[in-house]
Amino acid sequence: MTVIIAHRGSAGTHPENTLPAFMEAVRSGADGIELDVHMTADQQLVVIHDESVDRTTDGKGLIRELTLAEIKELDAGSWFDKKYQATKISTLQEVLNLLLQMRFRGFLCIELKTNKFHYPGIEKKISEIMTSKKWPFTYWYVSFNLDSLRIMHEFEPDIQYDLLQKNDLKKYQCVLETDFIEGLHPNYDWVKQHPEIVKDYPKALRPWTPNLYETMMTCFENDFAGIITDFPEKALRMRGRYNQ
Repeated sequence: MTVIIAHRGSAGTHPENTLPAFMEAVRSGADGIELDVHMTADQQLVVIHDESVDRTTDGKGLIRELTLAEIKELDAGSWFDKKYQATKISTLQEVLNLLLQMRFRGFLCIELKTNKFHYPGIEKKISEIMTSKKWPFTYWYVSFNLDSLRIMHEFEPDIQYDLLQKNDLKKYQCVLETDFIEGLHPNYDWVKQHPEIVKDYPKALRPWTPNLYETMMTCFENDFAGIITDFPEKALRMRGRYNQ
């Protein structure tokens, strides 16, 4: 069965990568949740997609140049809807605490956002948190940066690793040549444009972000390992109909 992974939480219905988005993803019954991790100027791990706070908050600046205290002052919800104006950027630990409180039992897909800035030591810090206790959910690591996954693999050799691909068409080949990489997470456009590769690809494929009914259905029909979508509840309904 194609598993459904909530992209940045339920990013299509709530402000992405925030606690409300993750709460909705759990409520919807998504099989998995994807999030993105950066590191602040004072070495704190925060959950946000971009390298800067400009797009999804009322502030300006690069994550790596701001302290956690400065980031916590920002409004991370109003850009999506005024009713989320009290929403803040969360630390990785705060998201993990929420998943524990909500008794999440799926899997957590942790993206290391190191493809533009490779934050020194981010892999060790993430690993220290994730290995600090036994979680009631499964987790694995993904990144566009293969070097970052290699570093993480040194810390946690038994965890699942997947490589992200957007425009670099060599990535799918790297996955085949790298033993510890379990699968490829390509953007959906690549999947659509390369049916000859997709058809016989021997490792797991989990495209992002099929958000339309037609694109979701294509993924189910191809029996992909998973999809990473902004609309997990819609995807769950579609899967239910497909499997009837």
